[in-house]
Amino acid sequence: MIPIRKKKKTLKVTVDEMRNFAFNYIEKYAPSKQQLKTYLLKKYLKTSALNLKKRDVTNLIDIVLSDLEKSKFINDKFYSESKAKSMIQRGNSINKIRSYLIGKGINDNFIKDTVDKIRDENSDQDFFSAIKICKKKRIGPARTEENRPLFYKKDISLLARNGFDFETSKKVMNIEREDFLKIINLL
Repeated sequence: MIPIRKKKKTLKVTVDEMRNFAFNYIEKYAPSKQQLKTYLLKKYLKTSALNLKKRDVTNLIDIVLSDLEKSKFINDKFYSESKAKSMIQRGNSINKIRSYLIGKGINDNFIKDTVDKIRDENSDQDFFSAIKICKKKRIGPARTEENRPLFYKKDISLLARNGFDFETSKKVMNIEREDFLKIINLL
């Protein structure tokens, strides 16, 4: 049996291959820069046929990422704003949005700009998001009047786990049912 020799990959072939992997991933998931970097690093460390060092692979990834940024295929500022907008529509708190973006590797300046923009558009965004959570989970003012005192602590803790501070949670929990229904109709 004749052994099959694998051709050694050249640097250009590796960069082109990496760029194609990046395009496919961007097309499917619309990631942040850090997510794409992690994906490409995992992808290339898995392949045993590649005889490159980890430092060389990270340098190649940085080159590909800077090229994708220049051609505006990845943009962390846009990613930050679009994720924040979709999370607000789902009723997430500003704290939860901030921690999500930090977890995705977004630059602190972009996160600060996004949070400031949210606060400029609506000064009491957390209150309205908490109202949405109450409606969605049927807690607090969405409960029947006789059950509200029984589940007060449980409802407050659910709001806290969703990133709302105590003052906002308390304010939402003390709303009368009629006012709650009026606010829900406005949202």
